[in-house]
Amino acid sequence: MSAARPHILIAGCGYVGQRLAARLRDRYEVTALVRANDKAAALDRQGLKTLAIDLDRVRAGASLPERLDQEAIVYLAPPPSSGESDLRLDRFLHLAFVPPKSFVYMSTTGVYGDAEGGLVDESTPVMPRTDRARRRVSAEEMTRVWCHERRVRRVVLRVPGIYGPDRLPLERLRKSEPVVRPEDAGISNRIHVDDLVAACEAAIENKEARGVYNVTDGNSISSTAFLDLVAKIAGLPPPPRVSMEEAQLTFSPERLSFLNESRRVSNDRMLKHLGVKPRYTDPEAGIRASLER
Repeated sequence: MSAARPHILIAGCGYVGQRLAARLRDRYEVTALVRANDKAAALDRQGLKTLAIDLDRVRAGASLPERLDQEAIVYLAPPPSSGESDLRLDRFLHLAFVPPKSFVYMSTTGVYGDAEGGLVDESTPVMPRTDRARRRVSAEEMTRVWCHERRVRRVVLRVPGIYGPDRLPLERLRKSEPVVRPEDAGISNRIHVDDLVAACEAAIENKEARGVYNVTDGNSISSTAFLDLVAKIAGLPPPPRVSMEEAQLTFSPERLSFLNESRRVSNDRMLKHLGVKPRYTDPEAGIRASLER
């Protein structure tokens, strides 16, 4: 029975990928590609078909689990932590010989860079300011070329901060880690993991979907406001405040890179063309639901 179902390969089956696999497995034959053997074994025990390939060290003879009825490849694996190109994705694409009907790539809204609090949409030119974002721009272009040459429908989901069950900053709040003052905090964006999974599913099943989509809840608030909200709902003290000048001296470079970018990300195309209406447009509702699970 299962052999008659179309096949979907999820590359990078972690926080998002496992939830997507659970959502798809009743209708598709799903295979998860992970990096380590122990992770593959853990997913196998959950009843998910898995394969372990370290895309940083691809061995001779390695191959992907592909079928002629390849419905989709959903690529969720992060780029390497250094460089300006995603060599991990490049190695994966060299292993993919059977073109799927669609290729879904999860990118980041960080490719837009700093808009000084202004609104960006999919027509806004990318202006990456960090190597992390440049690697994503490189990956988007890599998938564009690969899919164009093979006539594969390509969907890029540009995603901001992801939150959900077991993905709230509770430990930071318990440790009383400081945040920048509200007047210094820029505008950021986020998406609940359940709504991101719905967007991935729509990217596979909406045959008209192609190109780039911003996937956000449409509620742009600062990271300080979000942390304050989490603290209030979780019954924790609000985090202490520091000025941006103090933050420059004590925060990590990676954390500062997020704070130094401010933008409001439009999700109109996601709503109107991809056909995804987020369940958690209000962060308060999303936080409460995350704490209950």
